[in-house]
Amino acid sequence: MRRNALRALLIWLLAMLAGLAIAWNSRFAADMSFFLPAEPTAEQQVLIEQIKEGAVSRLLMLGIAGGDAQQRAAVSRELRGRLAGSSEFVSVQNGEAGSLDADRDLLLAHRYQLSPAVTAERFTVAGLRAAIGDSIDLLASPAGMLFKPFLTRDPTGEMAELLGGLGSGNQPASRDGVWASRDGERAMLLVQTRAHGADTDGQEAAIQTIRAQFAASLPASAGADLQLLLSGPGHFAVESRALIKDDIFRLTLISSLAIIAVLFFVYRSPRLIALGMLPVVSGALAGVVAVSLAYDTVFGITVGFGAALIGEAVDYSTYYFMQSGRHGLADWRRRFWPTIRLGVATSVCGFGALLFSGFPGLAQLGLYALAGVLTAALVTRYILPDLAGPLVAGIGSTQTAVRCEGAIALLQRLRWPTLLLAVAAATWLGLQRDQLWHPNLSALSTVSEADSRIDGQLRADLGAPDSRYLVVVTGADQEAALQAAERAGQRLDQLVEAGVIGGYDSPARFLPSLATQAERRRALPHPDELRQRLVPALADLPLAADKLAAFVHDIENARQAPALTRADLAGSNLALAVDSLMLQRASGWSVLLPLHPRVEADELLIPAEQIRSALAGSDALFIDMKDEFDTLYSDYLGEAITLSLAGVAAIIVLLAFNLRSPRRLGGVLLPLLLAVIFVVAGLHLLGERLHLLHLVGLLLIVAVGSNYALIFDSASGQATLDPETFSSMGVANLTTAIGFGTLALSSVPVLNAIGTTVGPGAILALLLAAMFVPRETAR
Repeated sequence: MRRNALRALLIWLLAMLAGLAIAWNSRFAADMSFFLPAEPTAEQQVLIEQIKEGAVSRLLMLGIAGGDAQQRAAVSRELRGRLAGSSEFVSVQNGEAGSLDADRDLLLAHRYQLSPAVTAERFTVAGLRAAIGDSIDLLASPAGMLFKPFLTRDPTGEMAELLGGLGSGNQPASRDGVWASRDGERAMLLVQTRAHGADTDGQEAAIQTIRAQFAASLPASAGADLQLLLSGPGHFAVESRALIKDDIFRLTLISSLAIIAVLFFVYRSPRLIALGMLPVVSGALAGVVAVSLAYDTVFGITVGFGAALIGEAVDYSTYYFMQSGRHGLADWRRRFWPTIRLGVATSVCGFGALLFSGFPGLAQLGLYALAGVLTAALVTRYILPDLAGPLVAGIGSTQTAVRCEGAIALLQRLRWPTLLLAVAAATWLGLQRDQLWHPNLSALSTVSEADSRIDGQLRADLGAPDSRYLVVVTGADQEAALQAAERAGQRLDQLVEAGVIGGYDSPARFLPSLATQAERRRALPHPDELRQRLVPALADLPLAADKLAAFVHDIENARQAPALTRADLAGSNLALAVDSLMLQRASGWSVLLPLHPRVEADELLIPAEQIRSALAGSDALFIDMKDEFDTLYSDYLGEAITLSLAGVAAIIVLLAFNLRSPRRLGGVLLPLLLAVIFVVAGLHLLGERLHLLHLVGLLLIVAVGSNYALIFDSASGQATLDPETFSSMGVANLTTAIGFGTLALSSVPVLNAIGTTVGPGAILALLLAAMFVPRETAR
């Protein structure tokens, strides 16, 4: 090996080793943060917090199907016992009497701190008479049997007030002592993991534990008949990551093998194939390193997108191998490298615009593509020639040139029909512009219809939190946040009474602020005073004062009791309710108050403007989560369009500066414009609604296609293109179409969009560039 080649190889190896060290220590993720803004609004911040750290994101819903009701109930009890003993779970609930008894005992013990009905007026003679009378009347109702055991201990009915706040009507059905689905065909469990929703590794470990413990809970006689259904945000995150990983590996393998097969057919040399992959490997690694150094996390979508750059990165070595054999290295650098360099510069302009995106995912795609393309080109220019050594002419043939010339002549006869078709397509797209783009972020979801259906069924069976409408309050500490929640609750109570909303949830119902608890304790009378008031209060009621000794005793204990804290709720359903609605942040605490819509003519209604008006002047923030998702997507799309247009504008300026001829500039841009029009029209004709990554794909068509148009342009004034140039463009186009087109096989919408856009777009760009090449060049 010559000294220059050895030096080049050593430099490349050292750079690769350094890059591998950085990539090895990089953090890779496949979660929703790819789609979240770097500088969110206050409303979007709530959305992000709930996705990443909210208790709802840690909920897993389990369903046990098959067998009979008794078998399902037995497995549910066994599974709950096994999971409750694991440190991976904060709470495991299945409606067993034991867990409900613990909640009941907790409510009973702290009822005077929790009940909103506890006021000084309630314990006056008139207040006692009214409250005890209501409790006696309640005994005659269908719910009477539930409260009868507590009458003498809780004659004022604080338990009834609290159970009403629990929303018992929304509790899951029960069969054989455990929660069951609405149709009774599944036993149900609700699990809260200790790992945050954004901790996909922790979520995966928890899910594996659930599956293993379910298998261990099955009795030998019924094991084959019982199945576990599982859903929740953590499950979706784990499934999404697995899908992205599998797709990236599978599609990278397919495209790599296909490209290698094409190169072997052309080169017939394993050595040249191996050398030709150096720019590809270098570009892919450089992309990962650049993203890892610029961001804390490399998104899986970014890596999947980078895998498609194999097709473009291999173009540079293809041009070198197939063109320099005849012309020699020095002549190749003089004649062809400036055109390739300009093509690389157009790609840098296009993808560089994405770096200014406020959305990390889009910025990462831009940085990855920019670093990958630049590195691949530089390796081809400065490393590959020394390693490859002198090349033999003849890759490409005169026969190839003759066939290409005939094909170009045929294409050029179609110029006017093509232009007329493009005008018709552009007019049609203009008329259909309102139907072109997908309206919301669901277009990018990796959740299958089957998984979505199961999630909806389990969520409905459990009544699990799935709040679209939220009121959010904040505080510097937990106490301030709870007080803010209580103030917001007073305004919401007025809306409930007016029938504007159906209700709302609040953690302050089960964990009141310390100030509220102190106020309620002060409202409780001294035992002697209470005994004196009970005598006249019970005068006309069928309940003797001497039967209420336990009531007096509990009132005194409540007066002296310390304040209720979150630690007192540990292990109960109440703790789950509180944790689901409170979130600690670095800057303080956030409290969520989910709103329940009112039902009107079988429609669920939330009058947003009335709610905003009612909350005006307070620190409470009303959020429609669906609207926030839609706004987020709209902002994302609008910014992407703006940046893409900026990138295209930069490309036009760059080409205009280098070509210095309006005619040449138009000749280069026209094929790219037509390719974009035809691809968009084709996708729309097939019923595909465009989303963000289609837009990135269209930018790629311009970046990749400019190489072909520039090569044809560089031949202006020459008698003809030589066979090697014809052949190199054909091979480069084929490998690019394979690299990107393979992504069309992906189940991940983001990757699929790039494949269905760039694959056909690259082929169209070459054909159209050939169609509109000056006739003297084509001959």
